[in-house]
Amino acid sequence: MAQDYQKPFNKNQEAEAKMAMKKMEARFSINTGDYDIKYHRLDLSVDPGVAFISGNVTTYFEAKEPLSQVTFELTDNMTVSQVTQRGNVLNFTHNSDDEVIVYLPQIQSAGVLDSLTMAYSGNPVSSGFGSFEQSSHNGTPIIWTLSEPYGAKGWWPCKQDLIDKIDSIDVHITTPRFTPNNEDYVSVSNGLELSQTISGNFKTTRFKHKYPIPAYLIAIAATNYSVYTDEVDNNGNLFDVVNYVYPENLAYAQSRTPITVDMINLFSTLFDSYPYADEKYGHAQFGWGGGMEHTTVSFMGSFGENLIAHELAHQWFGNKVTAGSWKDIWLSEGFATYLPGLFIENTDGIASFTTFKQQLINNITSQPGGSVYLTDSDTTSVNRIFNSRLSYKKAAMSIHMLRKRLGDAPFFKAMKDYLNHPNHTYGYAKTIDFINVVETSSGESLTEFFNDWIYNEGYPSYSVTWNQPSSNSVFINLSQMQSHSSVSFFEASVPIRLIGSNGEIKDVVLDNSSNNQNFIETVNFTVVNVIFDPESDLISRNNSVALSTENLNLEASLYLHPNPTTNIVNIQKPESLEINQVKIYNALGQLLHIGSWKSRLDFSSYSSGIFFVKFESTSGIINKIVLKK
Repeated sequence: MAQDYQKPFNKNQEAEAKMAMKKMEARFSINTGDYDIKYHRLDLSVDPGVAFISGNVTTYFEAKEPLSQVTFELTDNMTVSQVTQRGNVLNFTHNSDDEVIVYLPQIQSAGVLDSLTMAYSGNPVSSGFGSFEQSSHNGTPIIWTLSEPYGAKGWWPCKQDLIDKIDSIDVHITTPRFTPNNEDYVSVSNGLELSQTISGNFKTTRFKHKYPIPAYLIAIAATNYSVYTDEVDNNGNLFDVVNYVYPENLAYAQSRTPITVDMINLFSTLFDSYPYADEKYGHAQFGWGGGMEHTTVSFMGSFGENLIAHELAHQWFGNKVTAGSWKDIWLSEGFATYLPGLFIENTDGIASFTTFKQQLINNITSQPGGSVYLTDSDTTSVNRIFNSRLSYKKAAMSIHMLRKRLGDAPFFKAMKDYLNHPNHTYGYAKTIDFINVVETSSGESLTEFFNDWIYNEGYPSYSVTWNQPSSNSVFINLSQMQSHSSVSFFEASVPIRLIGSNGEIKDVVLDNSSNNQNFIETVNFTVVNVIFDPESDLISRNNSVALSTENLNLEASLYLHPNPTTNIVNIQKPESLEINQVKIYNALGQLLHIGSWKSRLDFSSYSSGIFFVKFESTSGIINKIVLKK
């Protein structure tokens, strides 16, 4: 889902979220955990000109334990008129906790599949972002739904547990045949449209979706849509992007939606084939300011490039693999925010992609705290679940930093492994599941990375000091401050660009694993400038870069020889220079030796390689590099 994910909530969206808070407290019923949903058939009747719905929902469910009753979720303002099972009327109660408790005529044993049909009606009360809305556009009535996160129970009897996906659904929508202006009403829902049946002044449109789907991603809409398609080649297995748009916006939409084909082709190449190619992908215009990624048909408030890419991305991240809880919403919204950036990178180039990332970083670092991963109490707030700065932008940049940490080939392989993992594909995943897949796929231990960037809060600010002690080497020191106390140090891959006097460029990535870490980089030119994170690959703020001219003069007064050495290094210094302590580090930044001043250092116990020697003097710090042969 996207409001406009490059912007914070507007006042209307904030008001909607606040009005939803009372309903949000209950979230979903804990009394639905004793059965698995297998199938729903929704036979629904709506008139886009009237805020009302009636219908029959047939549910097939399998008992996980012996059942004497089964509980569904439906808000208490709706009316259930009857529940039947194989022609028999069943007793039920509908309580103030938005639960319909159906009493079964006999015990349903564990592992047994059964079904029942519930007849209901009413004027749904919207919650969250507008779970069921009746309004108009250009004078024509429209009805549409948006159930994320907890709004499905507002308009149909369901089970809202994210980890119990419905295996398949049929949706039959009956509307008046014509609008008040004598135009055809057109209905939209998930999956493949199978038929339209006319009966007098009414039309019934049937849709079938054959893939697992959570309740919040089921949707309907109806108005006087104009319908057209954009065709996707899909390696010779053609399928259509079906666009349902307001007639008054037809020309605008037709100029905007064809880019969807290019996006599908790119995402299919980078990640995996489009998950629902044997049904459709589509857009349906609706009366909300953003978009919603209903499986196979995204509901769209507009047709900007970023919004099209965002909702499309959800078909992989969020729909094919659904977040296992609302605490894990970053697995959906973070990827859906990042993939539009990948489209920019592949179509508009690095400069535009850098601008995209910088805009995210500026918003992320506008506040010092906030974690990507939610707490239990966070999930009672619509605003917190869909926090633009954290669930969307910080999550997206954390994904980008994971890509940089792993490298492109391992990263995209890991994402394919995640989307096709037998435990998660067309199912759900939690954050720990994602971490396990990525670690297994890449062979990397990522505990520190996810602790820093997903579970904890804040961002680093870097101070970079550098000098060029010799014609073919550059010394760089990185120190770091953290914006939030939950992270003592952010381990990160830090990009640095070295600029030469004749325009030479060398990009290096420093594996920054400790504070005040020293690095030596080989160059074949005179360095005149050092640029921190030139392509905005790192969440950080208030960074500084300085040439350490004072240290250059100080270092010139200290002479080490022979260097390179086999064992012993002799040290010459002015008598006036007082050195209190000497430390030796290996190339990984690990401290090997600490001691008082001596005029010679013994490297015989160390393996060959580069070593950093840190002299702490009364005049300042002097850093030297020793190469042992």
